[in-house]
Amino acid sequence: MKKSLVFVLLLSFSLVAFAGQKTASRNSLTTLQSRDQSIAQASESLRQNLIEQRRDFHMHPELSNREERTAKVVAEKLRALGLEVKTNIGKYGVVALLKGAKPGPVVAVRADMDALPIQENIDVPYKSQNPGVKHACGHDLHMTIELGVAEVLSKRRDQISGTIKFIFQPAEEGAPAGEEGGAGLMIKEGCLENPRPQAIYGLHVMPNIEVGQIGINSGAAMASSEKFNIKVHGKKVHGAYPHDGIDAVVVAAECVSALQTIRSRRIDTQEPLVITIGSIHGGNRFNIIADEVVMEGTMRTLSEAVRSKAHDMMKKTLDGITSAYGATAELEFAQPNPVTYNDPKLVEETLPTMKRLLGDKNITTPKPQMGAEDFSKYQKIIPGFFYFLGVGNQARGITAMIHTPEFDADEEALVIGVKLMSNVLLDYLDRHAK
Repeated sequence: MKKSLVFVLLLSFSLVAFAGQKTASRNSLTTLQSRDQSIAQASESLRQNLIEQRRDFHMHPELSNREERTAKVVAEKLRALGLEVKTNIGKYGVVALLKGAKPGPVVAVRADMDALPIQENIDVPYKSQNPGVKHACGHDLHMTIELGVAEVLSKRRDQISGTIKFIFQPAEEGAPAGEEGGAGLMIKEGCLENPRPQAIYGLHVMPNIEVGQIGINSGAAMASSEKFNIKVHGKKVHGAYPHDGIDAVVVAAECVSALQTIRSRRIDTQEPLVITIGSIHGGNRFNIIADEVVMEGTMRTLSEAVRSKAHDMMKKTLDGITSAYGATAELEFAQPNPVTYNDPKLVEETLPTMKRLLGDKNITTPKPQMGAEDFSKYQKIIPGFFYFLGVGNQARGITAMIHTPEFDADEEALVIGVKLMSNVLLDYLDRHAK
């Protein structure tokens, strides 16, 4: 009888506890749904402001390490929201802190600021007013979305468990020759310190993904990239007597062809690798054998092991070809970016937020691409997640790729971007505050 009574009591306690858990779970879900709806409404209410801000940035593009006006606009907007703002980090970089009402960890979000030396040739009301310069990579949208996130969340400090660090970075496209810049310089000058984030998020607009969708990769998302310079040294002589000189043009031509065999014959064909010679210059007159040829190019891969192997193979190839002709070669690598590697654990824990807001059918998994991003330098220090936000609209003819004179974006992505990133950051803080 006593055993039966104990069993009944234990069963009753278990049922009460289970009911309590179900009630708490329902309450938590209701609270989350209410917050999602509130942020969605707030993001939608900013629609016109977001469009105007994006178009202002687009009309006034500035090249890498020259983002003076852009940085001023960003800093003024952030100060107006009541954030703690620091400027002139990594030249024109801006870092702002939004401290929540509740204790918790620190998470960062980054947007890039620079434009490209491309002449815009589409006829839109917000066409670039700076000849030869265009926001052809979507950084105008990146900044606008991050400012929108700051505005939405600055009004919800009571919901924030911890601190959000907003990083606006210059020179993602690469600092001018002879200058430092980009993520590396911002890190060097302390953008990840005081306080240090536990994780960092970033996004990139992509016109080959339809607006309303996003693209995510766990692990490698974008390639490493390095600029390289090759100088081939020969011996100048009259064009009528080539046997008395060493023709650097002929030697360089052999080098261009031989370098392509690294990709086609010497690296595992299952491993992505790009070795591109983008420019070649040599000689000074039609009847003089050139004594020097200068080549510039880029090398990209999704594997650090392949990157290291390709370095060694390029040097040996150039040494072998040039020595056969009695010439010499110099090879230098510059502006290296590591593989953009999304921390699998961070991706896994963030994915439910993205699915909740966008639905499973709007989450795509594109192949890792050979484009590169210096966001990867932050990921070398702290876990990071860099995803792609769709801005394409085939029905409206918005399909031109980034880094082209025709690039444009469906501005509906601005509202979607603000809504998504706001929830991603809040959910991260909630998970890690517990």
